Amino acid sequence: MYQRILLAVDGGPSSELALSQAQYMARATNAEVKAIFVVDDSDLFFETSYIDPNDVLRGLISVGQQALASAARKLNEAGIRCITELIERPVAPGQISSTIVAQADEWSADLIVMGTHGRRGMKRLIMGSVSEGVIAKTNKPVLLVRSERAD
Repeated sequence: MYQRILLAVDGGPSSELALSQAQYMARATNAEVKAIFVVDDSDLFFETSYIDPNDVLRGLISVGQQALASAARKLNEAGIRCITELIERPVAPGQISSTIVAQADEWSADLIVMGTHGRRGMKRLIMGSVSEGVIAKTNKPVLLVRSERAD
C-alpha cells in the first residue's frame, strides 16, 4: 500500500502528532519515511532596520535541524527506515505547500503526512494554511493530523 511516506515537520505539537501517525503507518506497511522541514523564509523579505535577516534564517535552520534530528531518532528507535532533508529555501518565497508537494513528487511518495494547526478566524485568514495548500496542489493522499489545541 504505502511504501514511501513523506512527513512534513515544523517542530510544533501538531508535527509531533503527525510523526506518531507516520510511525504507525510506516510500521503497518513496512514503509520508508522521509521527514522534511521547509524553512519559511517569507518573513525575511520585510524590511526592518533592527533585525538581521541572516540571524533569523540561522535560527529557522537550527529549529529545522532539531526537528529533523528528533524525528529521525524516534523513527530509528521504532525500527523504521528514514531519511531527512532540511530545505533551506521554498520553491518560491513563502510557498511552503508547493515545496512539500514538489518534494513528494520528486521522491515518489505514496502518502503525505503532516500536522495542521487548527487556526480559525482572522489568524487563519492572515496566516493561511499550508495543509490546505498541499491538499489543493497534490494528487497524492494526504493524512492531516490536527493539533489538540488551536495555535
